[in-house]
Amino acid sequence: MSLFISNAHAAAGAPGAAAGPDMIIMLVIFALIFYFMIYRPQAKRVKEHKNLVSSLSKGDEVLTAGGLIGKITKVSDDKDFVKVELAEGTEVMVQKASINTVLPKGTIKSV
Repeated sequence: MSLFISNAHAAAGAPGAAAGPDMIIMLVIFALIFYFMIYRPQAKRVKEHKNLVSSLSKGDEVLTAGGLIGKITKVSDDKDFVKVELAEGTEVMVQKASINTVLPKGTIKSV
């Protein structure tokens, strides 16, 4: 083309390296991190909440997901609801799954 500039030719590329065991090791490490950091703690929390819900009984003082504190007056085993007394004469039906915590006895009087 030009007298002073030579033509550029592409050099032959290096052959592609196979991913091999390095990639497999990285995938295993990511899977272990995912299991121990995300899945296992969440499964533990779900199991604890399921045990809490199954152990609810009449007279327990509970805190609901909506922030209500009350005493359980009726537990229906066939249905998924409990009757919670918020104040004297004020009762609401609440799903068992929405109960976050069983409070120690006497908590309502101290609040």
